[in-house]
Amino acid sequence: MRLNYCKGLILAILPAFLFTQCQQPASKEPTSSETAAEDLVARGEYLVNAMGCDDCHTPKTMTPEGPAPDMSRRFMGHPAEEPFPPAFDTTLITKNNVAIFSPGLTAGAGPWGVSFAGNLTPDETGIGTWSEEQFFRAIREGKFKGLPNGRPMLPPMPWQSYRNLNDEDLSAVFAYLKSLPPIKNVVPAPKSL
Repeated sequence: MRLNYCKGLILAILPAFLFTQCQQPASKEPTSSETAAEDLVARGEYLVNAMGCDDCHTPKTMTPEGPAPDMSRRFMGHPAEEPFPPAFDTTLITKNNVAIFSPGLTAGAGPWGVSFAGNLTPDETGIGTWSEEQFFRAIREGKFKGLPNGRPMLPPMPWQSYRNLNDEDLSAVFAYLKSLPPIKNVVPAPKSL
């Protein structure tokens, strides 16, 4: 009799135990810090698009409507393998105070010399090793790689306009750029005319 009682008890408890153990865990709600991080990245994406960062930092492909950003190479800067047009008249620039640009609009030559748009992806050849402090210094002070003793950033980078962004907006831009896929691309060093 006692054995039957135990079997009955086990048979009664077992389904309840299995039911509680086999239930799917509730979907995890994002924490407030995860939501804040997602909001920061979304704000950064909005700002990067509004500020036109693709105009210089994303290589272009030529279309019947003109150059269009190649989003598969978004923010990689001037392609390392793409030479600046080798034959251009530097006297045109120096005598007439004009600028010319590469076909992909990622390099420019003017009275300052020849400059190349930087790699903004989180690869080590871009901003992958940068701290937020370096990013702030680059934008606020126009310092190459955000280094305190770095050379000045060259035209056409409009850091003088962007330096007025508040800390929250600069943090958002930095968070967005750090969230992108890294692209290995060593941008050429600037050149004198």
